[in-house]
Amino acid sequence: MSSIMSRKAIQNLAETICKQIKHFSKAEVECLIRLFNGLVSGDHQAASGRAVQGLDRGRFRHVLHITFGMTDDMLMDGVFRAFDKDNDGFVSVREWTEGLSVFLRGTLDEKIKYCFDVYDLNGDGYISREEMFHMLKNSLIRQLTEEDPDEGIKDLVEITVKKMDQDHDGRLSFSDFEKAVKDENLLLEAFGCCLPDAKSVLVFEQQAFQDPSEH
Repeated sequence: MSSIMSRKAIQNLAETICKQIKHFSKAEVECLIRLFNGLVSGDHQAASGRAVQGLDRGRFRHVLHITFGMTDDMLMDGVFRAFDKDNDGFVSVREWTEGLSVFLRGTLDEKIKYCFDVYDLNGDGYISREEMFHMLKNSLIRQLTEEDPDEGIKDLVEITVKKMDQDHDGRLSFSDFEKAVKDENLLLEAFGCCLPDAKSVLVFEQQAFQDPSEH
């Protein structure tokens, strides 16, 4: 079965991408491009010869769910936005490799920026009380048995704001979030899981970075 891109085209693209991202070797980027092509071709006619735009939201969320066990719709949408840097509604092959570089192997600084982007639901550069409330309600609702857990979640939002809001303006800027997480790393995923656990990373990398000749 012919792939969307020739081997040479994949090598050339991998070389270009490698110059712009950290954490992956050229061979690993080639593997990620092949994986991306396989995922995209599930939605598109590979033989049509038409240029594919990339992974749409539904297919991308499917990958997050099946591969990394994510189940929170709100956070999966946030992860999609964090990967889709140009906001065109598709994750391109370049956005895919750049995003996975941070998602799988990012430094703390890179992950702080990534998590902030995921949690900033409306993209205005702040995490508001309302956004905190919705995310915490979404991630905690399964664990709460109260009839109306809203009051408890509102209390949690207030505790979080008091702890993380450095400039006391009632919302979290990037610098607020960054300082709070650097002081206490556990706050990185304060509003819900948006990074894979170590086991999921290991399984994904073992599968994704096989030598193509072994397939």
